[in-house]
Amino acid sequence: MIVITAPTGNIGRRLLSLLVEHGEELRVVVRDPARLPEAVRERVEVITGSHGDAATVERAFAGADAVFWLVPPDASTTPEETFSGFTRPAARAFATHSVGHSVGHVVGVSALGRSTPQAAQAGLVTASLAMDDLIAGSGVAYRALTCPSFFENLLEEADSIRENGVFTDTVAADRPAPLVAVADIAAAAAKLLLDRSWTGVGGVPVLGPQDLSPNDLARIMSEELGRPVRYRRQSLDELRSTLLGYGLNAAFVEGVVDMKRAKDQGLDAGVDRSPQPGATGFARWCAETLRPAVLATPEAADAR
Repeated sequence: MIVITAPTGNIGRRLLSLLVEHGEELRVVVRDPARLPEAVRERVEVITGSHGDAATVERAFAGADAVFWLVPPDASTTPEETFSGFTRPAARAFATHSVGHSVGHVVGVSALGRSTPQAAQAGLVTASLAMDDLIAGSGVAYRALTCPSFFENLLEEADSIRENGVFTDTVAADRPAPLVAVADIAAAAAKLLLDRSWTGVGGVPVLGPQDLSPNDLARIMSEELGRPVRYRRQSLDELRSTLLGYGLNAAFVEGVVDMKRAKDQGLDAGVDRSPQPGATGFARWCAETLRPAVLATPEAADAR
C-alpha cells in the first residue's frame, strides 16, 4: 500500500496517474475528494482530511508500506510552521508505524542547497531542509527529492508574457541555474516508490536537463512562442512589498525573500550535475505547456 499526500496538486496528480497505471494499491489523503477525477476515485482508497492532522495521518498510514510526502505551501503561517509544524504529526506516525514494520519508506519533495553556505539563511529552503531532518529522525528510510525552481512557476507570468512580453524574477539575468518540470519530479517519485530496495536517508537531485539563466529562458520562450519575450529583474524590496500587499504572513514573505536572495548567491549550484535521462527540456515544456497558456484568449486565461 502506497499513501499519496496532496494528490490533486501539480506533482501529486501526475504521480497518482503514474501509480494507478502501474496497478499499485493506493490510498490518498485529500481535503476534497470531489477534486479527484472520477476514474481515479474508483481505484484508490480515499482518506478525507488534512495530512497535517494527527488523526488523519494515523488512519492514512495504518497498514501502509510507503508514503509520498508533500507539504502544501501556506502563506498564512511562518516557514517553520509551514514545513516542520505541518509535518510533526506525520513524523510521529512514521516513528510509531516503523516500529511495527508498517511504513518503511517515505519519499518527500524538498529543495536543493543543503551543502551550500547559503542553506542556513535561505528562508523557505532552510525550513524545507529542517523538515527533511524531522522525517529522517523518525527512523523510516527516506529520500528527499531535492528540486530547484519549477518551470511551472512561469505559468504565473503567462498574462504578463501575453500582454507585455515580460517575465520577472529577482536573480541576475546571466546567472544559470537548474530548473525542472513537475512531471519529472512525479516520475522520480514513482520510481522510488515502486522499487523500495533502498535503505537509509538521502537526497535525490531532480535537476532538469541543463542549467539556464533568465536570459536563456527569454531567448527560448521567444523562439517557442513566436514573439519577443524579455526578462525584467525585480528587486527584493519590490518583491517584499508586492507579497505583503497581498496580505501574506510577514514571516512567510521574509522566507520567500531570503530564498530568492540565496538563489541569486548560488544556492542551487551546490550539487554535482549528473545525467538526467528523459528529463523534460525547457523548449519542449514551453511548446506543450506555456504556449497554450500564453496564447489563450483573455476569457480562457481568466478561467484558469
